[in-house]
Amino acid sequence: MVQKPRRARVSDAPLPDEETAGEKLERKRDYLEGFLAKKPKSVAPGEPGGELHQAVIDALKEIYDPEIPVNIYDLGLIYNVEVAEDADVVITMTLTTPNCPVAESMPAEVEMRAASLPGVRDAEVVVTWDPPWDPSKMSDEARLELGML
Repeated sequence: MVQKPRRARVSDAPLPDEETAGEKLERKRDYLEGFLAKKPKSVAPGEPGGELHQAVIDALKEIYDPEIPVNIYDLGLIYNVEVAEDADVVITMTLTTPNCPVAESMPAEVEMRAASLPGVRDAEVVVTWDPPWDPSKMSDEARLELGML
């Protein structure tokens, strides 16, 4: 026959080390300072991580390469997104090849999408071939989508 387990009693519990009121206050103050220190710094809307900068990137992620089923941002065609204080946006991008069938229409579409965002005053797209695009510029999400991971 199995015996019932012994009941725990408060008097059986070990006594905690006595902490003075000053030590307790200092411990709470350390906790509070650590908690407050974790607040993120505010980021200007045009800086990386800011609302406008992120809105431009999100818009670029809605534009897909017609030959590859991946958006142009994850494909690595966007080299840089700059948002000036006056809300002008400059996007530096490339294409997979200079002979790309959308070499004329893709930059115009990127410019139109960025310029149509609320808060953007003007948009400009700069196409560069240096450095040339290669598959190493793709994000992990794009590689996974294409079965390269």
